[in-house]
Amino acid sequence: MFKIKRICCIGAGYVGGPTCSVIAQMCPEIRVTVVDVNESRIKAWNSDTLPIYEPGLKEVVESCRGRNLFFSMDIDSAIKDADLVYISVNTPTKTYGMGKGRAADLKFIEACARRIVEVSDGYKIIFDANTKPSLNLQVLSNPEFLAEGTAVRDLKEPDRVLIGGDETPEGQRAIQALCAVYECWVPKSRIIKTNTWSSELSKLAANAFLAQRISSINSISALCEATGADVEEVALAIGMDQRIGSKFLKASIGFGGSCFQKDVLNLVYLCEALNLPEVASYWQQVIDMNEYQRRRFACRIIDCLFNTVTGKKIGLLGFSFKKDTGDTRESSSIYISKYLMDEGAKLHIYDPKVLKEQIIQDLSQPKISEDNPERVSELVTVTKDPYEACEGAHALVICTEWDMFKDLDYEKIYYQMLKPAFIFDGRRVLDHLHPRLQSIGFQIETIGKKVTTARIPFTPPAGIPRTGLNEPPTKKAKV
Repeated sequence: MFKIKRICCIGAGYVGGPTCSVIAQMCPEIRVTVVDVNESRIKAWNSDTLPIYEPGLKEVVESCRGRNLFFSMDIDSAIKDADLVYISVNTPTKTYGMGKGRAADLKFIEACARRIVEVSDGYKIIFDANTKPSLNLQVLSNPEFLAEGTAVRDLKEPDRVLIGGDETPEGQRAIQALCAVYECWVPKSRIIKTNTWSSELSKLAANAFLAQRISSINSISALCEATGADVEEVALAIGMDQRIGSKFLKASIGFGGSCFQKDVLNLVYLCEALNLPEVASYWQQVIDMNEYQRRRFACRIIDCLFNTVTGKKIGLLGFSFKKDTGDTRESSSIYISKYLMDEGAKLHIYDPKVLKEQIIQDLSQPKISEDNPERVSELVTVTKDPYEACEGAHALVICTEWDMFKDLDYEKIYYQMLKPAFIFDGRRVLDHLHPRLQSIGFQIETIGKKVTTARIPFTPPAGIPRTGLNEPPTKKAKV
């Protein structure tokens, strides 16, 4: 059997970096080289400050960097020397041409495939690629199932490893060679071998099912707020049914990250391309409900702040799409910020792991800034302290479930804020503090539950505005 001794990973991002670092640690006899065209990123991987935050990752990298784990910009040499080339580059949703807004943009994948063909000789195994089996290349599909914040644990103790390839003797030989790498630490019973299509569709379907559960419980959260039920109690009740289970039943302001939305949209586009419009419409609803939940939460903030947030300071706590990561891709915080900026709110944003430059970049995207990036500098301030973000604010909005937000000095925050002082908890991280917060004087609003029973009188809106799925909240008259 062909034995893999040298691995090259093209792409030193959130997937390639952690994955190959764990492979290097678990397989000390394999030389692993991670390459990237981004010089600053490679320098960061070779420094004491890694380019991404992931619990436990720094310890893994430091245990094998310089021994059998290397980070380099010499892409061609790494490809030539490798027995296996792992392509881990970005495949964002297309923003132009055919499939715009749904299909994956494969230009980076194709560029990698062409580079491999140009510089390769001999036998090589390529996975997560799309190229012709020339020069004795064997192409495998090896989708990742990492959750940011627990990526190291997911890699060391995976639920399953999925490897897809051609159903030919050569394809099966390549699959066995990659299986041998994972068998260094993963039980054989957890390694699944399939054909290429089954592997690729399994990845899309897995993320679609998880996203569907989040959208499902978020839809119930809207019903709970209208009826007086508590979505946490409902989630507990249905989650104890063993046929359903309790995972991914946490109501919030919506899912984010690099995979869920992109993979569901890819699934929608694939169904449309294969003339399955009913299936495409079914999965599109998962995305539509996620957008609705974000928009609904923003509308609720505006409604409670007496139908206008224009010129009002709002402290926004958390910008990453989930806790324990600095990744902001498709974060719900971006869209909540957009809707509030559309209404003229002055946002003061704090996140313990997201850099100021990243926040400004995310909010300056044309679709977020409405092609007016100057408004970001006028309306957004990024702070290094949560108390500074809340000082003089009309409202505090929790958008990421960082544990530190449970331990803030809320009496101090209350006395620094304008009155009435509102807390909008978009992640249900303060449930245990509601009685105390109300006794301090806060007006509390949360997802899927009515908390504030007596509110300062004001003219309530008729209801949540029924906007189009792609429209921001409707501007309301000032009271």
